[in-house]
Amino acid sequence: MSKTFFSSRWVQPPAHARELPEPGALPSGFRAAGVACGLKPSGGADLGLLVSGAPGTVSAARFTRSGVLAAPVLLCQERCDLTALRAVVANSGNANAATGGRGLDAAAKVQGAAALVAGVPESQVAVASTGVIGVPLEADQVVRGLREAAGALSESGGEDLAQAIRTTDAFAKRVALEVELPGGTITLSAQAKGAGMISPGFATLLCFVQTDAALSAETADLLLGVTVKRSFERVSVDGQLSTNDTVILMASGASGVHVAPESPGELVLGEALDAVLRQLALLVVADGEGAGRVGRVVVSGGHDLHVEGAARAVANSPLVKTALDGGDPNWGRIAQSVGMALPGTAPLALDIDIEGVRVCARGAAVPFDAPALARAVAGDEVEYVVGLPGQGHETEVFFSGLGHDYVTINSEYTT
Repeated sequence: MSKTFFSSRWVQPPAHARELPEPGALPSGFRAAGVACGLKPSGGADLGLLVSGAPGTVSAARFTRSGVLAAPVLLCQERCDLTALRAVVANSGNANAATGGRGLDAAAKVQGAAALVAGVPESQVAVASTGVIGVPLEADQVVRGLREAAGALSESGGEDLAQAIRTTDAFAKRVALEVELPGGTITLSAQAKGAGMISPGFATLLCFVQTDAALSAETADLLLGVTVKRSFERVSVDGQLSTNDTVILMASGASGVHVAPESPGELVLGEALDAVLRQLALLVVADGEGAGRVGRVVVSGGHDLHVEGAARAVANSPLVKTALDGGDPNWGRIAQSVGMALPGTAPLALDIDIEGVRVCARGAAVPFDAPALARAVAGDEVEYVVGLPGQGHETEVFFSGLGHDYVTINSEYTT
């Protein structure tokens, strides 16, 4: 993993921002902690707490679109004021999903305990969980852990929070930026987890974002919605949709820098948030269980549904993903995936480029420098560009390679 957060060639670092030396630093008004409460057999940190001390904090949230919603997702949607969240409690080691009424009771108990230690109303406490599905959550363990977490809250606790929400993640995913807005300087930080069961809609992950900029709830919701669509909805590790996906943006306003709707400040903040979420999404893909390489497929053409379907088919193809993992420029697998997504009676006149090398033109092979292409696909990032007939629509999906370790990790996940 690069020491610099913005490590992918597919993400442009925001021009008006600089990375803070401590990636676990939090904006003014926020404190966080991560502790071990006994949910993970390994005994590692498995409970995170994030609190805003600003009464006027505004927030926005996005959740999984799965038909099987985890208890914490249901609780947030039904019992929280998602525009005014001031605390988040998140555990790893147990998804609290497919646990019925008992799971909802456990989530509510955790929410109530977090509200007490954070000193905020229950409706302003979001609950998030990640881990094994179908196992009852021992709420009493979490409640005991919350007492410890409350005592450990720190303005630099983003690192501990990022560590506490890891499951099969090989590394913590977090960042802190100082962003120069037209009205003054603000801080933007984020922590995320995700490595497996990753698919658009939007991904199997938890992500918490904080800023001390002063936003309206409408602006927060707009910025989060736009940036999630360009980041977490554009990734796939294994094509599997989670029960627990949760992304929350909180703005304390403690900097005193106001960001008005449709203002230059909103544009600069949006650019910074977009870059942060896109890089976090790429880190999730790069950390895909057993993954060694990251691919990006860009598809253009004259029909929106065709473009989207073809991109998803390539990104989720086990044949393409194993070729990516092995550094094999087997473009026939790309053609096959597109053809599967767009069946028809006439040959499809598609173009395929790999790392800028044209390998297929109007549906037929063309000569290319095979040794040079083999060297190009041996890098950490590989780009595939597919051109369909027509013009006017384009999309992208980031995806991971599929290797032996993915099978090992998931065949032994609960044992």
